[in-house]
Amino acid sequence: MPTPTNTYDWPALIDEAMTRVYDVARETSLQPAKQLSAAIHHQVLLKREDQQPVFSFKLRGAYNRIAALNDQEAARGVICSSAGNHAQGVALAASMRGVPAVIVMPATTPRIKINAVRRYPVEVILEGDNYDAAQAEAKRLAAERQLTFIHPFDDPLVIAGQATIGRELLTQCEPFDLAFIPIGGGGLAAGVATAIKLARPDVRIIGVEPQQAASMQAAFEASEPVTLARVGNFADGVAVRRVGALTYSLCRELLDDIITVNTDQICAAIRDIYEETRTMVEPAGALSIAGIKAWVDENHMAEQRIVSIVCGANLNFDRLRHIAERAAVGEHREALFGVTIEEQPGSFRRFCHALGERNVTEFNYRIGANGDAQLFVGVELSEGVAEQEAVGRAIRDAGYDARDLSDNEVAKLHVRHLVGGRAADMHNEHVYRFEFPERPGALRDFLDAVGEDWNISLFHYRNHGSDFGRILVGIQIPDGNTQSLTEHFAGLGFPYWDETNNPAYRLFLT
Repeated sequence: MPTPTNTYDWPALIDEAMTRVYDVARETSLQPAKQLSAAIHHQVLLKREDQQPVFSFKLRGAYNRIAALNDQEAARGVICSSAGNHAQGVALAASMRGVPAVIVMPATTPRIKINAVRRYPVEVILEGDNYDAAQAEAKRLAAERQLTFIHPFDDPLVIAGQATIGRELLTQCEPFDLAFIPIGGGGLAAGVATAIKLARPDVRIIGVEPQQAASMQAAFEASEPVTLARVGNFADGVAVRRVGALTYSLCRELLDDIITVNTDQICAAIRDIYEETRTMVEPAGALSIAGIKAWVDENHMAEQRIVSIVCGANLNFDRLRHIAERAAVGEHREALFGVTIEEQPGSFRRFCHALGERNVTEFNYRIGANGDAQLFVGVELSEGVAEQEAVGRAIRDAGYDARDLSDNEVAKLHVRHLVGGRAADMHNEHVYRFEFPERPGALRDFLDAVGEDWNISLFHYRNHGSDFGRILVGIQIPDGNTQSLTEHFAGLGFPYWDETNNPAYRLFLT
């Protein structure tokens, strides 16, 4: 029986964890995903870690680590840094053992997770705009107060706690062919992969990461952990800039592949899980389903039995509008097009005939000044990508200039809410897209940082209920010299993109 190549006795560590974690955790169900299985022609089983008392698997590793504290360590207390799920696990585990606990969370943490932690008798500190800032503060306080730092993933006892999921899978489902596991810092993937591979080395294990936070994939490519310059926070539960040294070594040895998925694919997977379970999971919780669908699209194989770990369900209700908006595009149930039509009587009717017998999900229009008009059109799809391409061809074959904007972030985030807002005789306008940490007063702080040296000619902001605010801003630069402006932007500390030549902007807003 193979043993992961490192200095730890993993079978013994996992055996010990199995005797501890069920003091607080439960053996979660393995539920068939009947609709998804029928759709992709593989048997998919959902490991429902969203059923834990804190709605996340993180309780397992946190409790296993805290249960192993000696009496002196327990008396001094523990501290952790977390964007939410690990924090809840530590808070519950510490309260069960009567251990004092300090929880440091980024100020941008979803309110549902902050409130959930505050329900326990722990000290909560909000620090910084991201996990790195919270972790730095937690480690400073750990040294100052002599507290034991409970790492969210890079700790053998935490990993062994998460490995109990793998042990459960081996008894609940025998045999299975593939397991898809979400990756943030790598603790879940390392633990579950270790438990499964020790007993069933033939099982293929695929890690799944968001494209905007693919820190394990980057580590694989560099042959060592690396620190990403930035990560996207849509899937906040796995938004980790650098994986652990121990989790990297285990994943490097045990994972058969890593696949990355985008925001639309994650949103579509959230909808898939809802349709199977009537449960709304958080974006990180849907990663493995998104990965399965992407994997099946890329790899044609005979029917397989596939396990998907649904790792968490701590979702802010306000995020549902954004998720629902993106899910239809992510699962290719909706396509978005920008279309130029001739401004004359009957043009609308002729265009609708070109669409054929298809449901229109969105239709935005404003009269043009030069004989042409621009339409922003959403079309419902029933046959996926092939139909999306067919709709585009049908529109163009009817003589219209049409662009498929289904994968255009500016179109999906901003332009669909701005169509019709043209300004006459607008000159020297440059358009930029920003992301900045969402917190009370954040929009005011952003505007203060931009300053008053430039005329703002366009501005769109929409709070999507997520951790980061998104802004599209147009700025007039009379002399056309953008150097001083971009130098100023570089000093703001906010990620930004120049979208002046984005086709969605050129079609609808210039």
